[in-house]
Amino acid sequence: MSQRFKKNLVLLILFIFPVLTYLFFSSGVNSFARLPVIQETISEIDFASDVQVQLKDKITVLGYWGKLSHETQVQALNLMEIIYSRFNGFHDFQFVILVEIPAISKIENLKQKLAKGGNTDFTNWHFILSTPSKIQEHFQSLNAPFSLDSLGGSPQTFIIDKDLNLRGRDDRSKSGELHFGYDARSIVDLSNNMVDDVKVILAEYRLALKENNPKNSDQK
Repeated sequence: MSQRFKKNLVLLILFIFPVLTYLFFSSGVNSFARLPVIQETISEIDFASDVQVQLKDKITVLGYWGKLSHETQVQALNLMEIIYSRFNGFHDFQFVILVEIPAISKIENLKQKLAKGGNTDFTNWHFILSTPSKIQEHFQSLNAPFSLDSLGGSPQTFIIDKDLNLRGRDDRSKSGELHFGYDARSIVDLSNNMVDDVKVILAEYRLALKENNPKNSDQK
């Protein structure tokens, strides 16, 4: 085998390999694993009198914090550090937290504590004030195997898609369970599960946006 032939073969391999690699990954774009729908069509936020917020057409991290106890402050810090700071700014992404009306005096104090972490942009983090009965009614629309505690809150945080569907992990093949929510008390659950799942659902919509309107495909 001549030296020239060997040289041309090496150059050919160096050229072909990247092309084949690109074709392999690009062919799988439309078949990547999507985040399962766990519950279809949960209730809209139609009782917010102070803030015009809705779930429809938004990718929402949804929480129920009732009276805003000390424990929910810990959950808030975890979510700020691991989820909100990472994904805030992505198109149509928001946090919506339902709290009882008397907790309005605690919201600013909570924001100040969250801001100590360096993030003061709460544009896409909404606290919705309502009554215990309205919050309970909305929570029940998730049809999740959890309940609100004596303070009207839950450590579970949920991902809601633009069509008001509850999204989560289908772990029935492994543990026999559906992963309805993510425990905001658990750094492990947020870091290992929720981060990945938010990435997946954002990728779904970015792919759909790219397919429907290529000019806007670079949108964050």
